[in-house]
Amino acid sequence: MSLVKEGGSMAYQVPVLTLRNYPVSAVKVKSIMDAHDIWETVEPKAGETSDQKKSKKALAFLFQAIPEDMVLQMASYTEPKKVWDRLKTRYLGVDRVRTTRLAMLKRELESLRMKEGETVDDFVTKLSDLASKTRSLRYELEEGDLVKRLLDLMPKSFLQIVASIE
Repeated sequence: MSLVKEGGSMAYQVPVLTLRNYPVSAVKVKSIMDAHDIWETVEPKAGETSDQKKSKKALAFLFQAIPEDMVLQMASYTEPKKVWDRLKTRYLGVDRVRTTRLAMLKRELESLRMKEGETVDDFVTKLSDLASKTRSLRYELEEGDLVKRLLDLMPKSFLQIVASIE
């Protein structure tokens, strides 16, 4: 990870994209760019034109966030929005890929079972992770369904607790 410093008082770590971390990395990058007041170059408000200096800063920031092997592929883009859109397309994919990934996550959710000796916290973390992944693909799992799933998959030793919660 590289560091971006603002006036020497605050440092932000720029997460480098990988095949597996795009959703989380995108949120972090957007947040840091917003803190540096350069996010508007990626998603300008209606009727506004972006400042050339901010645009160059945003472009440099995005180039820090991409893997080294992609830098030359993106080097021809001179606007931060084009780099961002290209990354989004590459990592999230087109709708067919997104739909396929979503179907795989739903199957994983359906086959998820609490293993013997696994703590409730570990299992809830797995369940939350799957919910976050589906959310990153623009599909929201209902909280009630997740709770029901959790209660249904509790081991028999938790039966009395589950019954009292239900």
